[in-house]
Parts: sequence; structure tokens; C-alpha cells
Amino acid sequence: MVLSTIPAAAQATTWLLGGVINTALLGLAWRSPKKLLTPVGYLHAWGLGVLIWGCLGWRGYIVMMTYFLAGSAVTRLGKARKEAAGIAEGRSGVRGPENVWGSALAAAVCAVAIALLGVATTPAAADRWIPLLALAYVSSLGTKLSDTTASEVGKAYGQRTFLITSLKPVPPGTEGAISLEGTVAGVAGSAVIALVGWGVGLMAFWGLGICLVSAFVATNVESLIGATLQPRVPWLTNEVVNGINTTLGAVLGLLLGLGAKVMFSIP
Repeated sequence: MVLSTIPAAAQATTWLLGGVINTALLGLAWRSPKKLLTPVGYLHAWGLGVLIWGCLGWRGYIVMMTYFLAGSAVTRLGKARKEAAGIAEGRSGVRGPENVWGSALAAAVCAVAIALLGVATTPAAADRWIPLLALAYVSSLGTKLSDTTASEVGKAYGQRTFLITSLKPVPPGTEGAISLEGTVAGVAGSAVIALVGWGVGLMAFWGLGICLVSAFVATNVESLIGATLQPRVPWLTNEVVNGINTTLGAVLGLLLGLGAKVMFSIP
């Protein structure tokens, strides 16, 4: 098993440590002149961070922080160009609580499921499902960074932008638009998360390809939703679509991982 469960005796200490680390980081972020989140967004991010550390320890936390920092950096690429075109993120890229949970709710559910399996099931069941849920966790965050990177790079540097449903040229920033530059950048974004997930021991090497495939498929489905349903369905906000996108990435990661284990007799 790639990811080990945290012994019961150490769980209280783990949660306490998560609270201390996230409180310290919150204090630094609060005093920093360059804000990545709104004040309420920081409080929600604190809760998410404690949850991830408590459920997955430092391994899961590093993957989440990699997504957060890389996603925030990518949002600022070509900022002046995107602002001039009127397609930059609102609040100059500063995220709120809706962005925090739209991006990370699926990953948080995977983390909680892993923690519960570690204490409320048999060792055999834990050994079977925890690695798959860890793969789903990484795939979910890889999907979100892929989506963010593809969108932001496409808007800033895409030479030709096409609607995914018809491949007709559309202006950058159009819902459901894709570009070669954005697509390549999106694959690179998911690869970053996959490599970090593997590097910290959250998943096995064979999971790298599954993360890339899951993120690629889910990101393109998100573009399809943006081109077809989102303009017609009022409640399909960007945050809701992000939640669908990351959930699909997690589900694909889990199912593809399960299929790979069955087909290739992976322990």
C-alpha cells in the first residue's frame, strides 16, 4: 500500500499539528501585501488545510499546496493582456471561499473517505480502497490545475481559439473555447500535480498516466459543459462547473485505477 493510514494514537497530534501549521501560514498570508484570497477565502482555506493535513498528513497537504500556489501563479500570467481584453479573473485573481470549495471539495471528500477507511473498516478493505482514493485525490487536483492552466494560458497566449463543439474560431475567454497553447499547458499542469503526488508517495508510479488521462478527459468535458449547458442553465456557475469538473476527474481516476489493478493484477 502506497499510502499508510495514520495510527490511532497519532491522530490527535496530527490534527493539532495541522491546526498549528495552517494558523501560522494564515498569519503570514494575512500580513502579506500580496493577497491570493479574500479574508473569508483565507478562513475557508485554513479549514480546508486543517482537514487535508488531519486526514492525509503532509503528503496530501503538499499536493494541495502545490495546486494552490501553481494555480494562483498561473492566474497572473499575461495579466495586463487579459485585463485589457476584459477576460481576466475578477478581483484581479484574488479567490473567495466559493473558489476554494469549487476547486477542492472533491479532493476533500476523497481525503475524508481515506481517513474513515483507515479507522472504520478491515485492513484488507483499507489496503484495497485507500490507494484508489489517493489516486482519485491527486486526479481531482490535477484536473483543476489542468483546467486553470489551460484556461489562463489560452486566454493570455492562445494564437487561435476554437469552440470545442464546432471548432469554429471564437474570441479568447469564450466559454467552451480551447486552444493548442492552452491544451498543452493544461497537460503540463496535470503532470505537475501527478509528479508531486507520486514524489511524496501518495500514489504508485503507474498512477501517473491515469492522472493525466483523467485530467485531460475531465477538462474537455468541462469545456463541453461551458459551450453547451452553462449559457442556458442559470445555476451552472463557474464554481459549480468546477465542482463537476474535479468530481469527474476524481471518479475517472478511481475507476481507471481500479480497472488497471484488475487487468494487470496490481496488488
